[in-house]
Amino acid sequence: QVQLVESGGGLVQAGDSLRLSCAASGRSFSSVPMGWFRRAPGNEREFVAAIGGGSRITRFADPVKGRFTISRDNAKNAVYLQMNSLKSEDTAVYYCAAKTTVVLSTRDYDYNYWGQGTQVTVSS
Repeated sequence: QVQLVESGGGLVQAGDSLRLSCAASGRSFSSVPMGWFRRAPGNEREFVAAIGGGSRITRFADPVKGRFTISRDNAKNAVYLQMNSLKSEDTAVYYCAAKTTVVLSTRDYDYNYWGQGTQVTVSS
């Protein structure tokens, strides 16, 4: 059974940093893209960041460019989201996702596996 489990969320103040982790099990995702999405209250799920299987290609949503970085450790079957200079508008449930095909995508419907999400709350 494939599982993606996020961790690292919490309550922080504006300007603080958080590092989200996503541990995958049940199959290897080392050769396919993995990504992070988020859903804020009352909003639809939106793309945050994605990383290709070889870690050389990354994509970021405009609101987080320059503040967030994405990385992965294929030996651990894990992906990470480093979030710096957090803002109140970053408050959301953050979801880890994985594809089964190699083309990098920013569209949530291209991702086949999803975690349960971790809450990030940024107080201003």
